[in-house]
Amino acid sequence: MKIGDKVPDLRGAVGDETEIRLRDLKGRYVVVYFYPKDATPGCTLEAQDFRDRQKDFAKRDALVLGVSRDSLASHGKFKQKQALNFELVSDTDETWCKAFDVIHEKVLYGKRHMGVVRSTFLVGPDGKLKHEWRGVKVKDHAKAVLDALDAERK
Repeated sequence: MKIGDKVPDLRGAVGDETEIRLRDLKGRYVVVYFYPKDATPGCTLEAQDFRDRQKDFAKRDALVLGVSRDSLASHGKFKQKQALNFELVSDTDETWCKAFDVIHEKVLYGKRHMGVVRSTFLVGPDGKLKHEWRGVKVKDHAKAVLDALDAERK
């Protein structure tokens, strides 16, 4: 998928096993951010940053969705502990990860493994990919997404 492409109509489980579908969100901006694992230091900081800027995203009619391969139970604990004010999609079958091509080889403590590369995508009201960030560094990332959203809306 590249900038300007129509984003596939993905669906995923959130919260109390309800389902969210990207096509149902047409007409507004959607920020889809992928992260490796609930409750890890970097992922927690990133989630807190999106949480703390949630009002800024809402003012721009943008919905934030966090996506990882964790279970609904893990997401529930993470969401509650961090008081997250946006949905977390449980992508245990990697449908979303594969659609956005975020699973790549990573090296951790000298060992190679396949994992989720921290990435964020901005989907426009028309359902097309407007912006992407790959290999994201957590610090100030949510602000960068807001800045891109402002540029898109002009």
